[in-house]
Amino acid sequence: MKRFWTNVAVDADASINLDGRPVRTPGRALLALPTPALAAAIADEWRAVGETIDPRAMPLTGLANAAIDRVAPDPQAFAAGLAAYAESDLLYYRAESPAELVAREEAAWDPLLAWARKRYDIHFETVSGVMHQPQPAATIARLAEAVASRPPFVLVALQPVVTITGTLVGALALAEKAIDADTLWSAAIVDEVWQAELWGEDPEAVNARAARRRDFDSAVRFLGLVD
Repeated sequence: MKRFWTNVAVDADASINLDGRPVRTPGRALLALPTPALAAAIADEWRAVGETIDPRAMPLTGLANAAIDRVAPDPQAFAAGLAAYAESDLLYYRAESPAELVAREEAAWDPLLAWARKRYDIHFETVSGVMHQPQPAATIARLAEAVASRPPFVLVALQPVVTITGTLVGALALAEKAIDADTLWSAAIVDEVWQAELWGEDPEAVNARAARRRDFDSAVRFLGLVD
């Protein structure tokens, strides 16, 4: 679609308008944002559009559309899907060897599990290897409650954080400001970095990781603008 507007503004209800006409989501709902900060950032995305619209260059708008069209109609169902990651969190599954990798995982992942134990009064079962390790029912239930308590605009940002990093526990820690984005990212790529050091960097893997980092950063930014 070609750019058809000149001016972008934020209305009093934190919705976006183009030349005085309201922007709507793909589902035809009003693109109204929960905070002035998010509205201003999304307005900047629309101002930055060149001759044609490139949705990939407008990640905040995409997340807002998803929050309104996909999450808000049934936030509990969306939250339940996200909470399912509590069953197979990255942090549960540890390398069996070598000792240096085991130590790196412990250093990066144990503090996150310790935070969650204290924050939610729960217990985790960790295991060496990749065979599925069931977690206590109380742990799954408590983490599901923690996810379900979030509003749609937070849930929509948490989803890419969880799917990109592989850790629901880490995403919750980020949402509660118990960890910063760079520390979470480093924890998520411990194994990748180890493999790269051991075998060398693969250009395709580097590009894929960079793309994931861009999506991760967009979700983190969205989360900060919603808060």
